[in-house]
Amino acid sequence: MPPLQKSAVYRRAEELDTIAAVLPLERRDELAELLTDQDVETLRHLVNQGMGDNTLRALTSDLAYLEAWGLAATRKSLPWPAPEALLLKFVAHHLWDPEKHAADPGHGMPADVDESLRSQGFLKSVGPHTPSTVRRRLANWSTLTRWRGFDGAFASPALKSAIRLAIRAAPRQRLRKSAKAVTGDVLAKLLATCATDSLRDLRDRAILMVAFASGGRRRSEIAGLRREQLTVEPPIPVENGAPLRSLAIHLGRTKTASGEQDDVVYLTGRPVEALNAWMTAAKIDKGSVFRAIGRWGTVSRRALDPQSVNAILKQRAAMAGLDSGEFSAHGLRSGYLTEAANRGIPLPEAMEQSRHRSIQQASSYYNNSTRRTGRAARMI
Repeated sequence: MPPLQKSAVYRRAEELDTIAAVLPLERRDELAELLTDQDVETLRHLVNQGMGDNTLRALTSDLAYLEAWGLAATRKSLPWPAPEALLLKFVAHHLWDPEKHAADPGHGMPADVDESLRSQGFLKSVGPHTPSTVRRRLANWSTLTRWRGFDGAFASPALKSAIRLAIRAAPRQRLRKSAKAVTGDVLAKLLATCATDSLRDLRDRAILMVAFASGGRRRSEIAGLRREQLTVEPPIPVENGAPLRSLAIHLGRTKTASGEQDDVVYLTGRPVEALNAWMTAAKIDKGSVFRAIGRWGTVSRRALDPQSVNAILKQRAAMAGLDSGEFSAHGLRSGYLTEAANRGIPLPEAMEQSRHRSIQQASSYYNNSTRRTGRAARMI
C-alpha cells in the first residue's frame, strides 16, 4: 500500500474510533480500508443526528458490503449518486437463477467478484441473495445517498421491474432467522447444560435467562448490556411466598426507538438471581455485563461481541443434544413471543416486554402458535 494511501487508512481508522461505541470495533481496520473519507464523514454525521445504534450498525455493514462489491465489480469505489446501470448490475449479481447459472456461468455474479467477496468474508452461503436482503441493501444505499444530498435512481421503473422479474425467475423460500423458536421447553434443556457454578456456566445461564425473560432481546443488546443500564426495582409480592427480586433494564435507543426514547424492560425472579450470581462471581460492578472468559478462567474487561452470543446458544444446543443448526440467537426473540402465545398472555402485554413496534410481525408468532390447535382448523 502506498504511503499516502496508508496514512489515509490510519486517519480513517482513528476517526472510526470516535464512533466505535456503535460500530463493530473488531472490523475497524477493515472498514477503514473499504470506506472512503466521505463514507466515514456520513457515518459520523448520522451518529450526531441521534440515529439508533442498531440501525447505524446495519447501515455500516451494508455500506461496507456495497463498497467491497463495487470495488470487485468495477475496480473503483462507489460513485455518489450511483447511476441506474450500476444499480441494475447489483440486482443482476445478487438475484439470479441457480439452474441458469449452472448452464451459463456468465449469468449471476461473476466468478472473480464472488471470489473477492468470499475471500474478505462478505459472502459465506452459496447461491443468490434473498430478495429481502437485496431490497434492504438498496434501501440503505438510497438512505446514504440522500444523506449525501443526492436523489439517485432507486425509484426508477427499470430498477423496480428488474427486481420483480428477478424474483419471479428465481423464487426462493423465505426462511426465518432461526429455523426453530427457543420456547420454554427448549430453554429448559439449554439451561440444564449450565448446571455448575463455574464462571462459564454462570455467564451462559444468565445470558440465556436474561435474553429470553427480557422479551427476547437481540444479541447486540445482550452483548452491549452495561451495568449502568440496570436499576433495582422494589420486590414483587407473591402470595404465600417470598417476594421476587426485580430489575429494570434501560435499553436506551434501540432498533425501533427514537433518540428521545428510553425503552425499559423488566426482569423478575429467577433471571435476576442468575444475573446477580454471574456479576458477583465475575466481580462486575461497572461496565460491560457479559464478557469473554479466558482459557484459565480470567474474565476479560471487554464485552462479548454479538456473534459470541449466537455461538453460546448454538454450543448449549449441541450440549443439550439438539441440532445446533436449527437454532440461533434470534430464536430467543421469536421463542419469547411463541411461548407467550402458548401461555395465553395477551399480545399487547407481550409486546410491551419484547418492544416490538409492528403488530403484524409480533402477531405472526401468535398466529403460528394458535392456528394448528385453533377453532379455524377444526371446522368439520
